[in-house]
Amino acid sequence: MDFNLTEERMMLRDTLQRFLADKYSHENRRALIAAGKPFDSGIYAGLADLGVLGAMFREDQGGFGGEGFDLMVVFEELGRAGVIEPVLPAVLAGGLIAAFGTGRQRGLADEIIAGTHVAALAQGEAGSRYDLNHVETTAAADGDAIVLNGIKTHVLYGAEAQTLVVSAREAGAAADMAGISLFLVPANTPGVTVSGHRNMDGIPSATVALDGVRLAGTARLGAAGGGLEALEAAVARGLASLCAEALGAMEAAKDLTIAYLKERKQFGMPIGKFQALQHRMADMLIEVEQARSAVINLAGNLDQPRELREIHVSAAKNLIGRAGALVAEECIQMHGGIGMTDEYALSHFARRLTMIDHLFGDTDYHLERFIALKAG
Repeated sequence: MDFNLTEERMMLRDTLQRFLADKYSHENRRALIAAGKPFDSGIYAGLADLGVLGAMFREDQGGFGGEGFDLMVVFEELGRAGVIEPVLPAVLAGGLIAAFGTGRQRGLADEIIAGTHVAALAQGEAGSRYDLNHVETTAAADGDAIVLNGIKTHVLYGAEAQTLVVSAREAGAAADMAGISLFLVPANTPGVTVSGHRNMDGIPSATVALDGVRLAGTARLGAAGGGLEALEAAVARGLASLCAEALGAMEAAKDLTIAYLKERKQFGMPIGKFQALQHRMADMLIEVEQARSAVINLAGNLDQPRELREIHVSAAKNLIGRAGALVAEECIQMHGGIGMTDEYALSHFARRLTMIDHLFGDTDYHLERFIALKAG
């Protein structure tokens, strides 16, 4: 397998680096959060104009990329800059719409790629513990209509989305693998109540209540009762994106710490001269390189058959969670108290790494899942 980036991906990476260095600073991020703004629409439009959103989709879906390494390139840079724009929902919900949408539904994918429409994936529930097949939200036929009832939790950018991609059960018990369908739900549909909040990392999230939400039969996305396989594939792409974002955040935290060890002086010399700190930094560098290997491995196996793909997904997410925790903790400890201040970027990277560990399955969950998948 060739791990070298293509010329097109290197150009995308370099262009995105320059754009974020020029337009997106830590101060901009803090100002957005302090003002209660979910994201900067101007920055998001700029990302779309650069082709960043288009890189998340295949050519037949209206984009020009869509492979695992495209996700890796983009999200590593987004993670390095601490970006809070809704690019991940474009991968999750937008990817499902582009892959399974028909007719007018596909038009939404074009708007998502253009950066003019935000769609969010609403699949999590209070009792699911990350299991995508645990769906208590119901979808019942009522004549030609479909009626949704249930509550979805941890919907990233749910309050900002114009469209929700909702998983609901048309048949079977709450934890059955079959019987799950996906539906396109306009956020302004009667019966939809969205309660927004910010997560600890500054990313907006929401709880979505569905109370007798009536939809036309054409709102179904993909085949009736066959939504789990599509959902797993979309979340696999989302997890690959998150792992790459975590890698970028680790790299940024590492660079801040190296600079601090060179600048901070004690006993008349930079603290980076002390052997104990050098050893800790060396251990951290090893963890970051292992994380990079895991991201590359996942990116290269994202299009494998389901069983093999999911093994690589859980292996990467487990390693990224462990490495991210170590990097965040070590960087803060080597900084001291300043590392925890809101004014300093390191604290934001640490919070984001912590949050990424808990999105779509934490370290323990994916270790258990990896063992189960390997056991067959």
